[in-house]
Amino acid sequence: MQEVLTGRKTIALVAHDNCKADLVEWAEYNRDALAPHHLIATGTTGNILEHELGLLVERLQSGPLGGDMQIGARISEGAVDGMVFFWDPLEAQPHDPDVKALLRIAVVWNIPVACNRASADFMISSPLMSASYDRRIPNHSDHVNRLQLAG
Repeated sequence: MQEVLTGRKTIALVAHDNCKADLVEWAEYNRDALAPHHLIATGTTGNILEHELGLLVERLQSGPLGGDMQIGARISEGAVDGMVFFWDPLEAQPHDPDVKALLRIAVVWNIPVACNRASADFMISSPLMSASYDRRIPNHSDHVNRLQLAG
């Protein structure tokens, strides 16, 4: 199954505390590229980005309070087209299971994910960010059927 993404994408922006400054700096540098898109972010990150960029950012809960799960739910509903998630691989997070679940659900639903500045630069500069794109949506019906038979 495929879904045609328009030129205006919904981009989730997430950053762990130690990475927020780097995400904000990256977003400021790429403000013009981000401006035409619908931006969503977890709580604190969204507040900072909206203030610093002067762009509208839809703010969800803080990551540890469920924001990561809210973004994951939107990904599974097909409402997020890409995610920039600057996460800190060297610092233990109290909500680490949520972080892993968010990264997993992005892969399950074939959503592009940038986890550091280099991958974010590649993603935002891709011609596909401003063009239509036929995203292949994986067919998970076999997996769902197996779970239903086992349960």
